[in-house]
Amino acid sequence: MKIKISADSTCDLPRGLIDKYNIGITPLYIAKGTQSFKDSLEITPDALFDYVDSGAGTCHTAAVNVADYLEAFTAYLRDHDAVIHINISSEFSTCNQNAIIAASELPNVYVVDSLNLSTGSGLLVYDAAIMAAQGAAPGDIADRLKASAPCVDASFVIDNLSYLHKGGRCSSLAALGANMLKLKPCIEVVNGKMEVGKKYRGAFGKAILQYVGDKLSDADGIDGRRIFITHTSRVPPAVTRAVADAVGARGIFEEIIESDAGCAISNHSGPICLGILFYRKNKKSAS
Repeated sequence: MKIKISADSTCDLPRGLIDKYNIGITPLYIAKGTQSFKDSLEITPDALFDYVDSGAGTCHTAAVNVADYLEAFTAYLRDHDAVIHINISSEFSTCNQNAIIAASELPNVYVVDSLNLSTGSGLLVYDAAIMAAQGAAPGDIADRLKASAPCVDASFVIDNLSYLHKGGRCSSLAALGANMLKLKPCIEVVNGKMEVGKKYRGAFGKAILQYVGDKLSDADGIDGRRIFITHTSRVPPAVTRAVADAVGARGIFEEIIESDAGCAISNHSGPICLGILFYRKNKKSAS
C-alpha cells in the first residue's frame, strides 16, 4: 500500500528529511501588512524579522484553509492509496479542524492532532514516514502517532518576550519585567498548550546550556531514539554547536538532528530562540 505522509509547515523538519521521505507540506500563511505569504515558500524568517524590526508593524499567522487541504489531499490520492496528515496542536490553530473537514470529503485520509508545534510535531511526522516506508497500515500508523503524541517533550528558551508581546501573547508588564531582569523563559508544550516553565537568568548562551542540562537530567525517562535541536535563524552558530556538543556528551540519543524554525514559529518566538525536542518514555508533565 502506498501511503503519503503530510504535515503543515510548522513541523519544521529539515529539507533533507522532507525530500528523503517525500513528505507533503501544506504551508500556513504569514500576513505582512496587507500582503499574505506562504510560510517558508514565499517569505523567510529573516524577512519577517527585518519587517518587524523596521517598525513597519507586526506579522500574523493564518491557518491552512479547507480549500488548500482539499486540493493537497486530492492531489496526493492520485498517486497514493492513503494519506496521513499531521497538524500543529488544535489548541494553537484551526489547521487541524480544517484538515478534518477536508478529509471528510475524501477516502482514506487520516488526520492526526500532534498536540504540539515545531519539531515536536516533526517527531511524529518523521516516525510516520519511517513506518510508512516499512509497510505499516495507515490506520495502525495513525493510532501509533496518537499514542506517541502525549510523550513528546517540546520546549524552547526565548531570549526576550518582545515578539510574544507584539503578538498579544503576553502582557507589556510581563515582557518589560522579564527583559529588565534579563530572564530567558522556557516555553513548554503540555497537553497541547503552551506553559511557562523555568526562567533562566543571564546571557542566552549560558542560559541555554543550563536549560539543556535540566531537560536531560532524567536520562532513564527519555526515549533515546532521536532529538531535534531547533532554533531560529539568528541564534549564533557557536551557541547551536555548544548545545549539540552538550547533547552529544550525554550519550542518550541515537540521532541528533539540527533544524531551523520556519516563519510560523519564528513569528511568535522572535529571532533568538532554541529548543530541544524529544520523546519521553511516558506522557510528559509540566516541569
